Amino acid sequence: MTRPLERSIARISEQTITIAEGDFDTEVPVIGPREFKLLAEQFNGMSLRLKESFDNLHHSESARRELIANVSHDLRTPLASIQAFVEALEDDVIKDEETFQRYLNTIRLETKRLAGLIHDLFELSSLEAKGELFEPQPCHADELLISTLESFSFHLAEKRLAVEIDLPDKLPAAMMVPAQIKRVLSNLLQNAIQYSPEEGKITLSAAEEGRCLRISVKDEGEGIEAAETTRIFERFYRIDKSRGKNNGGAGLGLAIAQSIVEHHGGEIGVLSTKGAGSCFWFTLPIYSN
Repeated sequence: MTRPLERSIARISEQTITIAEGDFDTEVPVIGPREFKLLAEQFNGMSLRLKESFDNLHHSESARRELIANVSHDLRTPLASIQAFVEALEDDVIKDEETFQRYLNTIRLETKRLAGLIHDLFELSSLEAKGELFEPQPCHADELLISTLESFSFHLAEKRLAVEIDLPDKLPAAMMVPAQIKRVLSNLLQNAIQYSPEEGKITLSAAEEGRCLRISVKDEGEGIEAAETTRIFERFYRIDKSRGKNNGGAGLGLAIAQSIVEHHGGEIGVLSTKGAGSCFWFTLPIYSN
């Protein structure tokens, strides 16, 4: 009578040692008396939860290391450039006025870039800590779309991009902090302009979707690989790892947009096919009296 009990205890004891050694892909058979079946089920549940916790911890640690590496790189690059140009000016190796002014202009641009990166980091930190005053109010998205579009008129004209606005005749107001949602639209529109081909088209649209308002920014760029779309909203994540200061930002724009939208109680995402452009979208709760 005791042998089946002994075997069940022995199996659980063996698996306990296996888990202690770091192997969580293990289960004990759910057999034997009712009490031992219950114990085996609880043991397997514990093993599964430990595996999930370990995987999350490993992912968090990997993400932390990647974040530190990316922050260090994005801070080090402009600082190294500034240092090199300042040292050249200090050594009095620049004799002609044109080169002198070009060096000063480069220092100014790199300083501006560094300040922008630090500002984005503080903004993202403030959003995630809920440190910014959040008082949403009913606002019509069409007015916000037009005003945001106007601020990019020069960049649109520079690449000769056509803009199509697709809005219904009547659009309900949505609950938002206008300045924050304008930042989201600006980030999405800036990306659309950056990755659109010359003389391409960008489409801005908004539509009611259930109890939410869905706003989309679509471009005709190269599109995004399916594997990339799951990580594109991560801080400092870049699709093109080799792009430099002239080809893209620090990889914070979409992370900031995600934080803002989720703080509003909405969702953000992207629909994209490689070679067929991308459509970034986000939702906001509709205002109800």
